[in-house]
Amino acid sequence: MFKTTENSLQYVDCHSHLFDDMFNEDLDKVIEKAKDRNVAAALVCSVTVRDFPKVLYLSEKYQDFVVPCLGIHPVQKDEKGEQMCVKHTDISEALSLIEKHKDVIGAVGEIGLDFQPRITPTSEEKDVQRAVLKAQVELANKLNIPINVHSRSAGKPTIDALKELKPASVLLHAFDGRPAVAMEGVKEGYFFSIPPSIIRSEQMKLVKQLPIENIVLETDSPGLGPVKGERNEPSNISVSCDYVAKIKGMKVEDVMKITTMNAIKIFPRLKSFINI
Repeated sequence: MFKTTENSLQYVDCHSHLFDDMFNEDLDKVIEKAKDRNVAAALVCSVTVRDFPKVLYLSEKYQDFVVPCLGIHPVQKDEKGEQMCVKHTDISEALSLIEKHKDVIGAVGEIGLDFQPRITPTSEEKDVQRAVLKAQVELANKLNIPINVHSRSAGKPTIDALKELKPASVLLHAFDGRPAVAMEGVKEGYFFSIPPSIIRSEQMKLVKQLPIENIVLETDSPGLGPVKGERNEPSNISVSCDYVAKIKGMKVEDVMKITTMNAIKIFPRLKSFINI
Protein backbone atom coordinates (compact mmCIF):
# COMPACT_ATOMS: atom_id res chain seq x y z
CA MET A 1 0.00 0.00 0.00
CA PHE A 2 1.01 3.61 -0.52
CA LYS A 3 2.13 5.60 2.47
CA THR A 4 -0.48 8.06 3.66
CA THR A 5 1.85 10.99 4.10
CA GLU A 6 0.95 14.26 2.39
CA ASN A 7 3.18 13.73 -0.65
CA SER A 8 2.72 9.96 -0.97
CA LEU A 9 0.71 10.05 -4.19
CA GLN A 10 3.11 9.78 -7.09
CA TYR A 11 2.98 9.43 -10.86
CA VAL A 12 5.18 7.36 -13.15
CA ASP A 13 5.79 8.44 -16.75
CA CYS A 14 6.08 5.02 -18.38
CA HIS A 15 7.33 6.20 -21.78
CA SER A 16 9.32 9.31 -22.72
CA HIS A 17 12.26 10.55 -24.80
CA LEU A 18 13.96 13.11 -22.57
CA PHE A 19 17.21 12.81 -24.53
CA ASP A 20 15.54 14.62 -27.44
CA ASP A 21 17.18 17.84 -28.65
CA MET A 22 14.08 19.76 -27.58
CA PHE A 23 15.27 19.35 -23.97
CA ASN A 24 18.88 20.38 -24.53
CA GLU A 25 18.53 23.81 -22.93
CA ASP A 26 16.35 23.21 -19.89
CA LEU A 27 16.12 19.55 -18.90
CA ASP A 28 17.08 20.35 -15.31
CA LYS A 29 14.07 22.64 -15.03
CA VAL A 30 11.79 20.16 -16.81
CA ILE A 31 12.68 17.41 -14.35
CA GLU A 32 12.39 19.68 -11.30
CA LYS A 33 8.96 20.79 -12.51
CA ALA A 34 7.93 17.16 -12.88
CA LYS A 35 9.13 16.31 -9.38
CA ASP A 36 7.25 19.32 -7.99
CA ARG A 37 4.11 17.87 -9.56
CA ASN A 38 4.67 14.47 -7.93
CA VAL A 39 6.20 12.62 -10.88
CA ALA A 40 8.49 10.11 -9.21
CA ALA A 41 10.18 8.65 -12.28
CA ALA A 42 10.23 8.59 -16.08
CA LEU A 43 11.20 5.69 -18.29
CA VAL A 44 13.34 7.14 -21.08
CA CYS A 45 13.29 5.02 -24.25
CA SER A 46 15.83 5.08 -27.06
CA VAL A 47 14.88 5.06 -30.75
CA THR A 48 18.22 4.32 -32.46
CA VAL A 49 21.49 2.82 -31.24
CA ARG A 50 22.95 6.34 -31.39
CA ASP A 51 20.57 7.24 -28.56
CA PHE A 52 21.95 4.60 -26.19
CA PRO A 53 24.80 6.76 -24.78
CA LYS A 54 22.40 9.68 -24.29
CA VAL A 55 19.87 7.59 -22.41
CA LEU A 56 22.53 6.03 -20.20
CA TYR A 57 24.05 9.44 -19.51
CA LEU A 58 20.69 10.80 -18.38
CA SER A 59 20.17 7.81 -16.11
CA GLU A 60 23.48 8.57 -14.40
CA LYS A 61 22.92 12.32 -14.16
CA TYR A 62 19.32 11.99 -12.96
CA GLN A 63 19.57 8.66 -11.21
CA ASP A 64 16.73 9.57 -8.84
CA PHE A 65 14.33 10.13 -11.76
CA VAL A 66 15.35 8.51 -15.08
CA VAL A 67 14.90 4.80 -15.73
CA PRO A 68 16.78 3.94 -18.94
CA CYS A 69 15.30 1.73 -21.67
CA LEU A 70 17.37 0.57 -24.63
CA GLY A 71 15.94 -0.71 -27.89
CA ILE A 72 15.63 -0.15 -31.63
CA HIS A 73 12.46 1.50 -32.94
CA PRO A 74 10.87 0.15 -36.15
CA VAL A 75 11.29 3.59 -37.75
CA GLN A 76 14.82 4.91 -38.26
CA LYS A 77 16.28 7.89 -40.15
CA ASP A 78 18.55 8.00 -43.19
CA GLU A 79 21.54 10.28 -43.70
CA LYS A 80 19.23 13.17 -44.62
CA GLY A 81 17.10 12.73 -41.53
CA GLU A 82 14.19 11.24 -43.46
CA GLN A 83 12.17 8.52 -41.77
CA MET A 84 12.61 5.01 -43.10
CA CYS A 85 11.90 1.42 -42.13
CA VAL A 86 14.39 -0.27 -39.81
CA LYS A 87 16.96 -2.58 -41.41
CA HIS A 88 18.50 -5.84 -40.21
CA THR A 89 21.84 -4.06 -39.83
CA ASP A 90 20.36 -1.61 -37.32
CA ILE A 91 20.00 -4.32 -34.72
CA SER A 92 23.43 -5.98 -34.74
CA GLU A 93 25.25 -3.53 -32.48
CA ALA A 94 22.19 -2.85 -30.35
CA LEU A 95 21.72 -6.39 -29.06
CA SER A 96 25.20 -6.62 -27.54
CA LEU A 97 24.83 -3.19 -25.92
CA ILE A 98 21.44 -4.06 -24.44
CA GLU A 99 22.92 -7.19 -22.90
CA LYS A 100 25.94 -5.26 -21.66
CA HIS A 101 23.69 -2.85 -19.75
CA LYS A 102 21.11 -5.41 -18.61
CA ASP A 103 21.69 -4.59 -14.95
CA VAL A 104 20.69 -0.94 -15.24
CA ILE A 105 17.93 -0.78 -17.85
CA GLY A 106 14.27 -0.88 -16.88
CA ALA A 107 13.08 -2.32 -20.20
CA VAL A 108 14.02 -3.18 -23.75
CA GLY A 109 12.44 -0.38 -25.73
CA GLU A 110 11.26 1.33 -27.68
CA ILE A 111 10.65 -1.66 -29.90
CA GLY A 112 7.73 -2.80 -32.02
CA LEU A 113 6.03 -2.48 -35.39
CA ASP A 114 5.03 0.57 -37.44
CA PHE A 115 3.01 -0.21 -40.56
CA GLN A 116 2.28 3.33 -41.74
CA PRO A 117 2.19 3.02 -45.56
CA ARG A 118 4.67 5.86 -46.06
CA ILE A 119 7.19 4.09 -43.80
CA THR A 120 6.48 0.44 -44.51
CA PRO A 121 4.90 0.10 -47.97
CA THR A 122 5.94 -3.49 -48.72
CA SER A 123 5.46 -6.89 -47.14
CA GLU A 124 9.23 -7.38 -47.22
CA GLU A 125 9.74 -4.33 -44.99
CA LYS A 126 7.06 -5.58 -42.61
CA ASP A 127 8.94 -8.86 -42.37
CA VAL A 128 12.13 -6.98 -41.51
CA GLN A 129 10.33 -5.15 -38.71
CA ARG A 130 8.98 -8.43 -37.39
CA ALA A 131 12.47 -9.94 -37.42
CA VAL A 132 13.97 -6.95 -35.58
CA LEU A 133 11.15 -7.10 -33.02
CA LYS A 134 11.63 -10.84 -32.56
CA ALA A 135 15.37 -10.49 -31.96
CA GLN A 136 14.80 -7.89 -29.24
CA VAL A 137 11.95 -9.71 -27.54
CA GLU A 138 13.96 -12.92 -27.48
CA LEU A 139 16.82 -11.05 -25.82
CA ALA A 140 14.42 -9.48 -23.31
CA ASN A 141 13.08 -12.96 -22.52
CA LYS A 142 16.62 -14.28 -22.06
CA LEU A 143 17.51 -11.41 -19.73
CA ASN A 144 14.11 -11.42 -17.97
CA ILE A 145 13.58 -7.74 -18.77
CA PRO A 146 10.22 -6.07 -19.65
CA ILE A 147 9.53 -4.59 -23.08
CA ASN A 148 8.25 -1.11 -23.98
CA VAL A 149 6.36 -1.44 -27.27
CA HIS A 150 5.41 0.77 -30.24
CA SER A 151 2.54 -0.38 -32.47
CA ARG A 152 1.45 2.49 -34.71
CA SER A 153 -0.93 1.35 -37.46
CA ALA A 154 -0.05 -2.19 -36.41
CA GLY A 155 -2.10 -2.96 -33.33
CA LYS A 156 -3.21 -6.46 -34.24
CA PRO A 157 0.04 -7.49 -35.98
CA THR A 158 1.99 -6.39 -32.89
CA ILE A 159 -0.22 -8.25 -30.44
CA ASP A 160 -0.22 -11.32 -32.69
CA ALA A 161 3.59 -11.23 -32.81
CA LEU A 162 3.86 -10.85 -29.05
CA LYS A 163 1.53 -13.78 -28.47
CA GLU A 164 3.96 -15.96 -30.40
CA LEU A 165 7.06 -14.57 -28.72
CA LYS A 166 5.57 -14.77 -25.20
CA PRO A 167 7.37 -11.90 -23.41
CA ALA A 168 6.91 -11.94 -19.65
CA SER A 169 6.05 -8.27 -19.17
CA VAL A 170 4.64 -5.94 -21.84
CA LEU A 171 3.73 -2.26 -22.08
CA LEU A 172 2.03 -1.14 -25.28
CA HIS A 173 2.47 2.60 -25.45
CA ALA A 174 0.02 5.02 -27.10
CA PHE A 175 -1.95 2.16 -28.63
CA ASP A 176 -3.95 3.34 -31.65
CA GLY A 177 -5.66 0.05 -32.52
CA ARG A 178 -9.26 -0.96 -31.99
CA PRO A 179 -10.44 -1.60 -28.41
CA ALA A 180 -11.34 -5.19 -29.34
CA VAL A 181 -7.74 -5.77 -30.41
CA ALA A 182 -6.46 -4.21 -27.20
CA MET A 183 -8.63 -6.60 -25.22
CA GLU A 184 -6.74 -9.48 -26.84
CA GLY A 185 -3.66 -7.99 -25.22
CA VAL A 186 -5.45 -7.66 -21.89
CA LYS A 187 -6.16 -11.39 -21.98
CA GLU A 188 -2.41 -11.93 -22.31
CA GLY A 189 -1.72 -9.68 -19.33
CA TYR A 190 -0.36 -6.73 -21.33
CA PHE A 191 -0.54 -3.15 -20.06
CA PHE A 192 -1.43 -0.01 -22.04
CA SER A 193 -0.11 3.50 -21.34
CA ILE A 194 -2.23 6.58 -21.95
CA PRO A 195 -0.56 9.84 -23.12
CA PRO A 196 -1.88 13.41 -22.61
CA SER A 197 -2.86 13.58 -26.29
CA ILE A 198 -5.80 11.36 -25.32
CA ILE A 199 -7.82 14.53 -24.70
CA ARG A 200 -7.67 15.34 -28.43
CA SER A 201 -7.65 11.81 -29.87
CA GLU A 202 -10.36 9.35 -30.83
CA GLN A 203 -9.31 6.72 -28.31
CA MET A 204 -11.88 7.44 -25.61
CA LYS A 205 -13.46 4.04 -26.32
CA LEU A 206 -10.11 2.38 -25.66
CA VAL A 207 -9.78 4.00 -22.22
CA LYS A 208 -13.40 3.16 -21.44
CA GLN A 209 -12.98 -0.51 -22.30
CA LEU A 210 -9.54 -1.20 -20.85
CA PRO A 211 -9.65 -2.43 -17.23
CA ILE A 212 -7.97 0.02 -14.87
CA GLU A 213 -5.80 -2.94 -13.79
CA ASN A 214 -4.17 -2.81 -17.24
CA ILE A 215 -3.66 0.96 -17.55
CA VAL A 216 -0.58 3.05 -16.83
CA LEU A 217 0.32 6.63 -17.74
CA GLU A 218 2.89 8.11 -20.12
CA THR A 219 3.75 11.36 -21.89
CA ASP A 220 5.94 10.24 -24.83
CA SER A 221 7.67 13.60 -24.27
CA PRO A 222 8.35 15.66 -26.28
CA GLY A 223 5.51 14.26 -28.41
CA LEU A 224 1.83 13.48 -27.79
CA GLY A 225 1.15 16.49 -25.57
CA PRO A 226 -2.25 17.90 -24.69
CA VAL A 227 -1.76 20.73 -27.21
CA LYS A 228 -0.77 19.65 -30.72
CA GLY A 229 2.58 21.09 -31.83
CA GLU A 230 3.71 22.11 -28.33
CA ARG A 231 6.56 20.34 -26.53
CA ASN A 232 5.26 17.78 -24.09
CA GLU A 233 6.82 17.22 -20.64
CA PRO A 234 6.56 14.62 -17.85
CA SER A 235 4.67 17.13 -15.71
CA ASN A 236 1.74 16.75 -18.12
CA ILE A 237 1.19 13.21 -16.88
CA SER A 238 -1.61 14.59 -14.71
CA VAL A 239 -3.59 15.33 -17.88
CA SER A 240 -3.64 11.61 -18.67
CA CYS A 241 -4.56 10.74 -15.11
CA ASP A 242 -7.42 13.25 -14.95
CA TYR A 243 -8.80 12.01 -18.26
CA VAL A 244 -8.73 8.35 -17.24
CA ALA A 245 -10.44 9.25 -13.95
CA LYS A 246 -13.16 11.15 -15.81
CA ILE A 247 -13.86 8.38 -18.31
CA LYS A 248 -13.77 5.68 -15.64
CA GLY A 249 -15.84 7.65 -13.13
CA MET A 250 -13.07 7.26 -10.55
CA LYS A 251 -11.29 9.54 -8.12
CA VAL A 252 -8.08 11.02 -9.51
CA GLU A 253 -6.20 9.83 -6.44
CA ASP A 254 -7.32 6.25 -7.02
CA VAL A 255 -6.24 6.31 -10.67
CA MET A 256 -2.91 7.74 -9.57
CA LYS A 257 -2.38 4.96 -7.02
CA ILE A 258 -3.49 2.12 -9.26
CA THR A 259 -1.55 3.20 -12.34
CA THR A 260 1.62 3.67 -10.33
CA MET A 261 1.28 0.24 -8.76
CA ASN A 262 0.64 -1.18 -12.24
CA ALA A 263 3.83 0.50 -13.46
CA ILE A 264 5.80 -1.21 -10.70
CA LYS A 265 4.31 -4.56 -11.72
CA ILE A 266 5.58 -4.07 -15.27
CA PHE A 267 8.92 -2.48 -14.40
CA PRO A 268 10.26 -3.85 -11.07
CA ARG A 269 13.21 -1.43 -11.10
CA LEU A 270 10.74 1.33 -10.28
CA LYS A 271 10.54 0.07 -6.70
CA SER A 272 13.59 2.12 -5.76
CA PHE A 273 11.96 5.32 -7.09
CA ILE A 274 8.52 5.06 -5.48
CA ASN A 275 7.48 5.62 -1.85
CA ILE A 276 5.45 2.51 -1.08
